[in-house]
Amino acid sequence: MAGHDTNDLGQPIGRPVSGNFPRPTPPYTPMEGQYCSVVPLDVNRHAPGLYRAFANDTDGRNWTYLPYGPFDSEEDFAAWTRASCMDADPMFHTVLDGDGTPIGMASFLRIEPAAGVVEVGHIHFSPLLQRSPKSTEAMYLMMRRVFDELGYRRYEWKCDALNAPSCSAAQRLGFTFEGVFRQATHYKGRNRDTAWYSILDTEWPRIRSAFEGWLSPENFDQSGQQRQSLMARTSDTS
Repeated sequence: MAGHDTNDLGQPIGRPVSGNFPRPTPPYTPMEGQYCSVVPLDVNRHAPGLYRAFANDTDGRNWTYLPYGPFDSEEDFAAWTRASCMDADPMFHTVLDGDGTPIGMASFLRIEPAAGVVEVGHIHFSPLLQRSPKSTEAMYLMMRRVFDELGYRRYEWKCDALNAPSCSAAQRLGFTFEGVFRQATHYKGRNRDTAWYSILDTEWPRIRSAFEGWLSPENFDQSGQQRQSLMARTSDTS
């Protein structure tokens, strides 16, 4: 928990906040990494490739905890992206492989420049992206934009509390679990209790260092296996 000050009446009050608000809105510009890039979603350029990438999830399990999908055809998926992914909030992005192939998507949402708070969500990584340095780097690039480029104070991750892979991913990426909001919403005809996670700006320097060390080529052996896990690095408080 953050510390507090005391006012002249002896009451505990929050610490002063510095900086100018509102903070900038995330720009529609690419985020470039060494393994992948994260770019604003372009329906015409990205929807066909995304549909093909998501088709590698043959049993459709990656759609279970999303409020939409799966889609029966490329046309249906493209129609959904045109109707749902072109607004400023959520601000959808496509993850591109090194050769420009679309392999996943994610978004900034609940963007609150006045408070300096933003959430990452609508994360749908195809099997071509999952469990790879590219998937980790995509999340790092989005965090770096929020904290280093825009100066936000808080970065949120929320998911269905029953979505164990998403909860594990949040913890691996350095998010702190904050609790469960019971019956927070419903989707696909069923209840959702929502698990909340966050990273604060004061935690970011340590987490950024962990990401950069993990993504370094020196962290992987000749077979591509990691030498040290990201969770070990993000958990290191020394």
